[in-house]
Amino acid sequence: MAATVPAIDVSDISYSYGDTLAVDSVSFEVAAGEIFGLLGPNGAGKSTTVKMLTGQLRPSQGSIHILGMDSSVENTEIQARIGVCFEEKNLYSAMTGVENLKFFASLFGIKPLDPMPLLERVDLAARGGDKVSDYSKGMRQRLMMARALVNQPDVLFLDEPTDGLDPVSARTIQGIIREEAAGGTAVLLTTHDMYEADTLADRVAFINQGQILAMDAPESLKLQHGQRSVRIKARRADGQVEELAIPLDGVDAAAKVQRAMAELDLVTIHTEEATLEDVFVAYAGRGLDA
Repeated sequence: MAATVPAIDVSDISYSYGDTLAVDSVSFEVAAGEIFGLLGPNGAGKSTTVKMLTGQLRPSQGSIHILGMDSSVENTEIQARIGVCFEEKNLYSAMTGVENLKFFASLFGIKPLDPMPLLERVDLAARGGDKVSDYSKGMRQRLMMARALVNQPDVLFLDEPTDGLDPVSARTIQGIIREEAAGGTAVLLTTHDMYEADTLADRVAFINQGQILAMDAPESLKLQHGQRSVRIKARRADGQVEELAIPLDGVDAAAKVQRAMAELDLVTIHTEEATLEDVFVAYAGRGLDA
């Protein structure tokens, strides 16, 4: 039986801005229906990588295959089958939401387009007739997501898709991402939001200074490189609350937890595991906001 071709196949790509090496020998694959998170701080090489994958930049070395097609020779064919949502809002503000979607559909040769199903998905059906200049930041980002879906893409590239959005707009976009992946679309998203990556991505790759430091499922990375613990808040005799942590991977962990529950005046008790940011710091030696 023939092996399944990855939706995205990146092999040893690099890119420099002058003397600055922005992406350094990066390789990874993304399967159809998989949500893959490329994580790292600002300036780590995330956006440059996405620009190479979407044909805006050409790598100085290495190869990129999208849906089995070589991006260096079949870029036109690839563009017809991908959707892109960048952090920069390149919508036409003098047009309405409906007009924006119809215009971009025409670029793919899709005529006529009924924009209402897309607008309903991003909760903009009631504002489709309004000019984009009157949209809030969250509304524009949701329209960008709708625009990325105009051609029913097989691969979706999302660069910081929820950055700076209110919780309602962010959840709307996250829900659409899950729906697209469930339908078989490969999704690659860049983000510095570790919580979003943890809840959305099937696998993540940490990138810093242009290099991938680690790549695996979020839960696997946290178990490999973090420490599980039980965190307890207890009230002392003087009324003050103190906090202590009992490592679950330590010796006699269960006995220590039982003794604490029996002897202390508990206020709260909960388990705690490493976060993806903890794992990133362990690899990179700095936080995501550094």
